[in-house]
Amino acid sequence: MTPEFPSCADTGLLAPGRGAAAAVSETGDPAYLRALLDAEAALTRAQAALGLAPPEAAAAVTEAADPARFDLRSLAARAAGGGNPVIPLAADLTAAVGAEYGPYVHRGATSQDIMDTATMLVAVRALGPVLADLGRAERALARLAAGHRDTVLPGRTLTQHAVPTTFGLKAAGWRALVLDARDRLTRVRDSLPAQLGGAAGTLAAFRAYGAPDPAVLTEAYAREVGLAAPELPWHTLRTPIADLAGCLAFTAGALGKLAVDVLTLSRTEIGEVSEGGGGGSSAMPHKANPVRATLLASAARQAPQLAATLYGCLAAEDERPAGAWHAEWEPLRDLLRLVGGAAGQAAELAEGLRVHPDAMRGDLGRTRGLIVSERLTAVLAPVLGRARAKELLTELARRAHDENRPLRELLEEQEELAGIDLAGATDPARYTGFAGTLTDRALERR
Repeated sequence: MTPEFPSCADTGLLAPGRGAAAAVSETGDPAYLRALLDAEAALTRAQAALGLAPPEAAAAVTEAADPARFDLRSLAARAAGGGNPVIPLAADLTAAVGAEYGPYVHRGATSQDIMDTATMLVAVRALGPVLADLGRAERALARLAAGHRDTVLPGRTLTQHAVPTTFGLKAAGWRALVLDARDRLTRVRDSLPAQLGGAAGTLAAFRAYGAPDPAVLTEAYAREVGLAAPELPWHTLRTPIADLAGCLAFTAGALGKLAVDVLTLSRTEIGEVSEGGGGGSSAMPHKANPVRATLLASAARQAPQLAATLYGCLAAEDERPAGAWHAEWEPLRDLLRLVGGAAGQAAELAEGLRVHPDAMRGDLGRTRGLIVSERLTAVLAPVLGRARAKELLTELARRAHDENRPLRELLEEQEELAGIDLAGATDPARYTGFAGTLTDRALERR
C-alpha cells in the first residue's frame, strides 16, 4: 500500500546530502516548538527566581510547556496573522496554564525575545551532533595522515604536476581545516545568547514589574534557558546570527576542500584514492561514484549564499525590524541542516577512504621524471653553472616529451654529468622537502 504524505510534507527528496542527519530532527518544526516552549517557561522561572512571579507560576508554566499538548498545524496556520508563531503559541500556552497563573506567561517579553532565544537554542542543540561528526572526521584523518606520512604522490598546482608531496601532509591539511571548523563552531556555540529586551529593547515592562537591574534579569533568564547572557538586547544588533552564519559557511567550505580533493584523486585516470562504498549509476553498472564527496561539494557551494542572506539581515532598522528578522529563520535552518548533513558525510568519507599508494607511485612517473626538475636544477647548478644547468634541463625536458623517454635516461647519456648520483637526484621520494616534519607538527594539534 502506498503511504500518503501531506501535500506540504518535506521528506528530504531533493536534499540527499542532509540524509537522516541529526541536524534535521534538531531543526524541524517540532524542535522549534520545543525551543519556543523552553524559552517561555525559562522566562517565567527567571522572574520567579527574582521574586517577580510566584514559584507556583513557574511550576505551572513549565509543566504546561509540553510540546505534546500543542497543535503544530494550527500554530503554523495562525502564525501568518501576526507574522510569527510566538503570538498564537503564547495564547495557547496561557490557556493551558489556566486562569490563576496564565498572566505570568510571556510577561514583559515581545515575540522576538522568544523567537530569537528559541533560535539560539535550536542552533546550540543542532551543533552538538555536528561537532561530534567533526570529531569522527578529525580522528579518521589523523589516522590517514600518520599512516601515510611518507606515502609520496604528485603535488599538483593549477591542475598540473608540480613537485612531489606526501599523502600524509595532504590528509593533515584536511584535518587542520576540520579542527579550524570545530574550534570556530565551539566558540560560537558557547557564546550564543538569550534574547530579552521587551517591546523596544528597553526592558520597560520588566522594570514596571519590579525587576531590580537589567543585568540581573538577563543573567537569570540566560541561566534558566541555558544560553549566554547578552550585554544588550540584540533585536537589531545581529552579531550572534552573523557569527553563526559565518562559521557554518566556513565549515561547509572546509569540508568542501576535502571533497574536491577526493573527487580529483578518485577520477578513473588518477585513481589514487577511492571512497569506501561508492554509489551506483542508474545507467552504468560499472560505476562506483564518489557520492559522499559529491554531496559535500554540493553543500560547500550552497552554504555561502545562505550565509549571505543572513549577513544581509544585519541591516535591521529601528529598535525592531520589519522583514530583516523574519528573513533569517529559513536560511538559518537550511544552513544548519546543510552543515549537519555535511559533517556526517565527511566523517563517513574519512573513515572509509581507501588510499592507493601504487597508483600514486605510478602517477609520479607520468611526466617521465620531470616532476623533480626543480631539484635537478639545484643539484646540477654547482656542477655546470646555473645558466648551463637550466639550458640542459630545458633541452632534455623537450626531448623527454618528444622522444617519450625518461628524463633520467637522457641525463645518464650526458658525459658532463658523470659522477653525479642521478638515481638519487631523480627519485621523487627523496624530494618531499619537510612534508614529514610538517605532518608531525600538524598532528600535535589536539
